[in-house]
Amino acid sequence: MFWNPESPPDEASQDDDEWVPPIPDAVDLVIETQSVMSVLAAQQYARVDAMRGELLADAAANGYAHTDVVERSIRLELALAMGTTEAAADMLLARAEALVHRYPAALDSLGGGRMTAVHANALVDALDAVKPELRDDLLPALVLLAETQPVGTFRRRMRVLIETARVTTLPERYGRAVLDRRVILENADDAMAWLHVFLPAVEAHAIHGRATAIAKVLAAQPDEHRTLDQLRADVLGDLLIDGTTEHTPVEARGIRATVAVTVPALALLDPDDGVAVGAHSCTGGGYASVEGVGPIPMDRARELCGGTDGWMRILTHPETGMVLSVGRDRYRPPPSLRRLVRWRADACMAPGCSIPAARCQIDHNVAWEHGGQTALTNLTPFCQGHHTVKHHGGWKIDHIPDSGGAVRWTSPTGRLYRVDPERKVPSFALADDLEPPPF
Repeated sequence: MFWNPESPPDEASQDDDEWVPPIPDAVDLVIETQSVMSVLAAQQYARVDAMRGELLADAAANGYAHTDVVERSIRLELALAMGTTEAAADMLLARAEALVHRYPAALDSLGGGRMTAVHANALVDALDAVKPELRDDLLPALVLLAETQPVGTFRRRMRVLIETARVTTLPERYGRAVLDRRVILENADDAMAWLHVFLPAVEAHAIHGRATAIAKVLAAQPDEHRTLDQLRADVLGDLLIDGTTEHTPVEARGIRATVAVTVPALALLDPDDGVAVGAHSCTGGGYASVEGVGPIPMDRARELCGGTDGWMRILTHPETGMVLSVGRDRYRPPPSLRRLVRWRADACMAPGCSIPAARCQIDHNVAWEHGGQTALTNLTPFCQGHHTVKHHGGWKIDHIPDSGGAVRWTSPTGRLYRVDPERKVPSFALADDLEPPPF
């Protein structure tokens, strides 16, 4: 339902006049229940919106103007009838109005059991934040994503699609937003507190990346028993309070963040081009992006690409020395091949996982001990959890030929799930090999 599980055809049953439908297994029954819940959610949204319309009409017939007081009365009526809070009723009313009146294609998909209520709610929340003139163009693509992707992947790719559509205004919006950067302290229970930092996403990912890298070194120490989350929090505290890592093991000192910045090469050569480079971009769009973040202003990208060695620059034009395979000559992929594998995927290649590829392990899909090669066509990034599931959970992983890096997961129950990478590796032709233009 979420990412179009493929079902192998039963060729024998196609020729059998007395075909008997297959008996549903436990997973089929769960999927059936989920579909029914989606259908009921769509009906609830439609009925909630119809209820609001009727109560508004009754209020008008009794001489009440459409005011905040009338809306509050409707919200209170719904909350009491459903036994929920007014805040929850208000959200239900808002999403019902959006699906019925602004996004009927999403409501139709939900009513047909092709997406879940979680997908529908995320779609409404994201599209409502977009200018109205962009919504109609984005809606079909987002509905298709919701019908074919699990929630985690859907949210990530939806954000990229929306930010790409809004990229022409990104420099202006970024300029306004960066003025609001701040630190907020929120007290919690048990003598604990939350420290919230609102700052540019590139720096936020770099901070998280450095803290994670240091934490992993500490986790490998013989007498270390803290979890990675605990270590990461302790590392941040040490760095912010003491400003040094002198008390940490030598291996953890000097660690710096690495952030992958993908920029159309021609945009770097044209300082007057603030956003788009059109067909010149081999990524299929004229904008710069950061792994795990999405589009960034081109001026910011130029700044990063001209910075220190802490930034990995990936230019979307033919770069010499791109290593695609070292065959059976070595087990560990060379650094350039590891970077390419992670750049292509952008995130863990397990269904629905959104952990950045930079934090993933590189897996030989056909194991090295079984003859697998150290090649782009046999390497995929998996997070620790899904790497373990792949090797010990009864799942099988296959690269799909000529797909640009897609992999197929086969579950223990025999279901097939396809996961596509965020980017395909660009291919290039020499000028002498190209056909002359038709003009």
